[in-house]
Amino acid sequence: MNPFDLLKNAQNIQGELSKIQEELKSVSATGSSGGGIVKVSMNGSFQIVSVQLDPVAVDPRDIAMLQDLIVAAAHDAQEKVQSAIKDKMGPVLQNMNIPGLNLSGLLGAQ
Repeated sequence: MNPFDLLKNAQNIQGELSKIQEELKSVSATGSSGGGIVKVSMNGSFQIVSVQLDPVAVDPRDIAMLQDLIVAAAHDAQEKVQSAIKDKMGPVLQNMNIPGLNLSGLLGAQ
């Protein structure tokens, strides 16, 4: 392959990745657990941006349960963010021809 073609392809990929990074800023999801008594919101960078607790979830005698509910809600939010990213970015990433990079593993089988 022509080195100039590789450089042009790399520049195109860099531009696409910059667009993707900007679009990921708009991705967010809220996960819940315990029938909605614990909610965790996460952004497209997988950062937790808020935690909402129903007062019924706060039992000082059962801190372990609350901790488990928070972790479960965070996992739920993470799965939802991953799904949103896959839905939003999957077609873009699949169309990028990056030699030696298998995007199907990154995005899951489509």
